[in-house]
Amino acid sequence: MDFTIIPAWLDQQKPAMKRTREEVDATLQIAKLNAAELLPAVHCLGFGPRASGAGGGDFCLLELEPALCQQLEAGHSLVIRGDKDEQAVLCSQDKTYDLKIADTSNMLLFIPGCKTPDQLKMEETHSDIIHTEIFGFSNNYWELRRCRPKLKKLKKLLMENTYEGPDTQKEKDSTHSKYTTEDLLNQIQASEEEIMARLQVLNACEIGGYWRILEFDYEMKLLNHITQLVDSESWSFSRVPLNTCLQELGPLEPEEMIEHCLECYGKKYIEEGEVYFELSADKICRATAQMLLQNAVKFNLTEFQEVWQQSVPEGMITSLDQLKGLALVDRHSRPEIIFLLKVDDLPEDNQERFNSLFSLREKWTEEDIAPYIQDLCGEKQTIGALLTKYSRSSMQNGVKVYNSRRPIS
Repeated sequence: MDFTIIPAWLDQQKPAMKRTREEVDATLQIAKLNAAELLPAVHCLGFGPRASGAGGGDFCLLELEPALCQQLEAGHSLVIRGDKDEQAVLCSQDKTYDLKIADTSNMLLFIPGCKTPDQLKMEETHSDIIHTEIFGFSNNYWELRRCRPKLKKLKKLLMENTYEGPDTQKEKDSTHSKYTTEDLLNQIQASEEEIMARLQVLNACEIGGYWRILEFDYEMKLLNHITQLVDSESWSFSRVPLNTCLQELGPLEPEEMIEHCLECYGKKYIEEGEVYFELSADKICRATAQMLLQNAVKFNLTEFQEVWQQSVPEGMITSLDQLKGLALVDRHSRPEIIFLLKVDDLPEDNQERFNSLFSLREKWTEEDIAPYIQDLCGEKQTIGALLTKYSRSSMQNGVKVYNSRRPIS
């Protein structure tokens, strides 16, 4: 059962004219509506002297999903982020949304204190006539669409001033840019949780209140200290004691850097009150490969695999599977080669990412391209769906390959 709404233009200079029950009944009769099928309460709407449209800039409408409404009701905030040259996004504590204007053919009215039919049903009302003033109106509203956080800028900012150790000249020079958590929240189009998760992926650490990425050579220096200590003490890589590491390596490097390196390349656990780290062979092998590849344009694959295995700590086994999203193997060249291709260095936009990949290699197998597009998958989106949208498939020597849908210049 619905309630009745009777429009009534309120004179902005004189007191509003009130409709009577007889006038309401007459209006219903003209509209051929059966009063018995409606709730007894009648809303008589009128534009007050302060009524204005959303286009005037006084306010705007924002459509929210139930989960976001609950967050607002619980006292949490929603933040709009973006520089002048960026498309604005709205961020909750853990998600990012694109903001799009949606037009509607229906006029949307702002009525403070308006009661819905369900609320009126709960009240004992007789033939009440409720005169309601319209505060404002709009023909459009902002709608939200979940999107990937725009995090590429985060690494770009932090790479402006990488951390090379406490005693370098760069640390003594205060002119280099540094960013606090608040600075990053103001400049990165992502939620706080998404930013903090990305900082962890980048192996960033907070030094003196500022987020820093370790210079890769300095990070490898720290890792080398740790692996050499593990070897000299004959420890298992699955049981590296934190306190002993700090005692032995503290004279060489700051203790917080030693612990940070252990956290980057291992998993912390506590046993009998002591803190230990289980070092990841995959992470150590991957970092070693990056160290070998970063100074070579291309590397003979066979020679690389031999040098790589010799360079990792004894007992660790290298595998090309450890290099997904870091390096690419060219099986068609003679001899076969491998070269550095980091997914972090590729464009963030979907189409630009595919253009970049297809300009590098005309045809890709799904196995080769998957590590470089996995991060583009949204909620409930698969790699297969991305390939269908941005590429064409064909068979080559019995293997399905993918090439660009559009010419690549």
